[in-house]
Amino acid sequence: MLEFENVSKSFWTGKQRKVILDRASFRVELGNSLGILAPNGTGKSTLIRMMAGLEKPDEGKINRGCRISFPLGFMGGVNGKHSARENCRFIARLYQLDPDYVEAFCRYLCGLEEYFDMPLATYSSGMRSRFTFSLLLALEFDMYLIDEGMPSTTDREFNRKAGSILKDRLQNATVIVVSHQPKTLEKFCKSAAVLQDGQLYMFDTLEEAQQLYEY
Repeated sequence: MLEFENVSKSFWTGKQRKVILDRASFRVELGNSLGILAPNGTGKSTLIRMMAGLEKPDEGKINRGCRISFPLGFMGGVNGKHSARENCRFIARLYQLDPDYVEAFCRYLCGLEEYFDMPLATYSSGMRSRFTFSLLLALEFDMYLIDEGMPSTTDREFNRKAGSILKDRLQNATVIVVSHQPKTLEKFCKSAAVLQDGQLYMFDTLEEAQQLYEY
């Protein structure tokens, strides 16, 4: 379970205060994967980082009653000076998992070959995306957080393998996907919500959420 209780979050842009959430309350139960529709610039990434515990609310309380992942593509937990192998083993120890398993899993899924033992700073954006998504899937969570869907890579084999693993995971896990495109949510969720004017409006179906989103 993930629950927001009267949560507020805003930023000062230099000219005005941008409100992300204004005393918002909502709850996401395990087993009910949720898609959140939000236009660009409304704070999608801030919201999902708050869910992961990477951003703190200004006011209110966030309750996490399950294992919640870091957001897909989040690079804050890895060190660019270290290799993928070193990062895998470090993250595995943080989550009290077998470093050998996490390394082997990522090696198989990434397909980075000799680059796996080179510093992440030498990677292209596509290689970094493949590695961070592989690391996300190597760590099993109850709830996965995804900002705008799967990473965009040109590696079809990686997309096939990663998509298959994610599909299997979602049979037993819950996913929260935040996007500005309804089609992205169709792949993952049946229920949906709309982030609008500092509130998250929950709906039983994506179709209902789209009516408010596109109004």
